[in-house]
Amino acid sequence: MSITTRPIDSSHPRTSKVVRPAWEEPRAPLEAGARAIVLFGMAALIVVPLYIVVLTSFSSQATITAAGGMVVVPGELTFAAYEQILSGGVVTRAVLVSVGITTVGTAISLVVSVMAAYGLSRPGSFAHRPILFFLLITMFFGAGMIPSYLLVSNLGLINSYWSLILPSCISVFNIFLLRGFFMGIDQSILDSARIDGAGDWRILSTMVLPMSKSVITVIGLFYGVGYWNAFFNATLYINDSEKLPLQVILRSYVLQGVSVPGQVSVGSGEVATLAVQMAVVIIALVPVLIIYPFLQKHISSGVMIGAVKG
Repeated sequence: MSITTRPIDSSHPRTSKVVRPAWEEPRAPLEAGARAIVLFGMAALIVVPLYIVVLTSFSSQATITAAGGMVVVPGELTFAAYEQILSGGVVTRAVLVSVGITTVGTAISLVVSVMAAYGLSRPGSFAHRPILFFLLITMFFGAGMIPSYLLVSNLGLINSYWSLILPSCISVFNIFLLRGFFMGIDQSILDSARIDGAGDWRILSTMVLPMSKSVITVIGLFYGVGYWNAFFNATLYINDSEKLPLQVILRSYVLQGVSVPGQVSVGSGEVATLAVQMAVVIIALVPVLIIYPFLQKHISSGVMIGAVKG
């Protein structure tokens, strides 16, 4: 008895159905609705407080008094708070200090981290394993505040801008993240460049760095945000109020509720104390809010690449 087989007709609707993974299947209406509600709630938790802070910073004393504090419903709007804190006082100087520290510190941190990560990613590099072991120990054990202060003091960095950069210049986690990415680069590409006579500096600058834009952007953002938001080192090492960064001024205004020396009184005239405090908060947030959208594409891909290859 012979059995005849018929070829499967790929045009038939039952056989041409595409099988997709479970996570790519269309979601049920109930699941989609619940997902939308959760995402909307999370967005509201971020947007609503920011909206209230921005609105309060632009509100007049009468509007803040009528609202009993933070303003939710717009009333009389004014730029008086921003004009006062940016009129050449302590806040203006603190913004310039923070911008300078963030720019210089991020550049130094990136250069040192890239060089260290590239050197540690090359097989057979000098003292490869001992240096990795030493760096790994520093991730789990720290000297503490007093030894760090004594070190900075003995180096003559007290009341110096370098005391805000050098103690936090290197992040071992960022070095390992970069090293993991560099190790994922195809070794044959680097070997071909070496055969053509290129040295390590040329390979790093012309081949490795162009292929590492995403992960370097992420690391640069990590360093930049860290320098911009840092305040503890300034409270330890800076004695001159003219050298204080913005985050220390923000802490003095908002958390401690005190007036910063050298600044015009915040409670006089039409400028409300609360409006000035919220204006300082906004000024501290603006740089990150401006930079992040331009780097979002690199941040998403860089974090995923570093997580997978690291």
